[in-house]
Amino acid sequence: MGEATSEPTLRVGVMGAGSIGCYVGGQLQRAGVDVTLVGRPRLGEELASYGLKIRGVAGEGDVPAEQLRFRTTPDDLADREVVLVAVKSAQTDDVGAALRRALRPDALVVSLQNGLRNATALASHLGEARVVPAIVGFNVVSLGAGVFHSGMSGPLVLERRDAPAFHRLVAAARATGLPLETPADIAPEQYTKLLVNLNNAVSALSGAPTRDLLLVEGYRRVVADLVAEGHRVIRAAGGRPARLRGVPVGWMPSILRMPTPLVRLVTRAQMKVDPKARSSMWEDLTKGRPTEVDFLNGEIVRLATEAHVEAPLNRRVVELIRQAEAAGAGSPRLSPEDLRRALE
Repeated sequence: MGEATSEPTLRVGVMGAGSIGCYVGGQLQRAGVDVTLVGRPRLGEELASYGLKIRGVAGEGDVPAEQLRFRTTPDDLADREVVLVAVKSAQTDDVGAALRRALRPDALVVSLQNGLRNATALASHLGEARVVPAIVGFNVVSLGAGVFHSGMSGPLVLERRDAPAFHRLVAAARATGLPLETPADIAPEQYTKLLVNLNNAVSALSGAPTRDLLLVEGYRRVVADLVAEGHRVIRAAGGRPARLRGVPVGWMPSILRMPTPLVRLVTRAQMKVDPKARSSMWEDLTKGRPTEVDFLNGEIVRLATEAHVEAPLNRRVVELIRQAEAAGAGSPRLSPEDLRRALE
């Protein structure tokens, strides 16, 4: 009898090694995957000095600097079987064109990005069969010194594909211990994630951590109003959001308008949120980077225009975030009262 041979190690690339890219890539490498990270030189220098350190509600673990493979161009992903795209939405078209030139023709490309349209944008360059829409149901912030902190529990969601590379990716993702879902149609989940992400702008404008958005009544009511408006717009546009952790997402505004002690009980049963949890939009404003507001609250405005309905609250939020970006001073740190007045 011949000797049994094991399957070769899965080769995964991460295009856009920021907070999400480093966290997911680090988790996969800890699970035995061969990972190449592609990102900005500054981050490469940070990881070379400190290694990659995963922290937060999903557990802790380190990848030493000498075990990391960090590169700076898409060409360095030429041998990868799967590439996870985690760049900001405004970069998607450019990255799609670059990956078309760089990747092997059978490489699977997974969009780990916010919003509704990034997988479609990638598919316009790479072909629909090669692109997997995905959702990261947890948040990650970079704390410096190689630390990537996930402050909120949630699943990694991958739209199901019948391809060997996809099945190997699923097996590797399950080995990380992260909750994983593989629906046949991810669109309902994307609508729900978009509604949840409408709170990102409230975090950015207030400077408040995610926990305060849930437990401070003034902020929570603003989030409730944005979500209620967003849900109405999505339904008018023909979208049907999925349930959120088993609860109809249309109930979310009513839950957020309940007294704080009841909200505390409900959210504690639904998810883990630690005090360090912050939105990516807050992080972008703090670091002087363009935000993704056009692909979150701005997406609601776009859908409203297509459906011939109004979305005044989300439209005003887009204006306020753009003003904060132009000012270049980070979060304006609006109190609940100031934020409500600014939205009137």
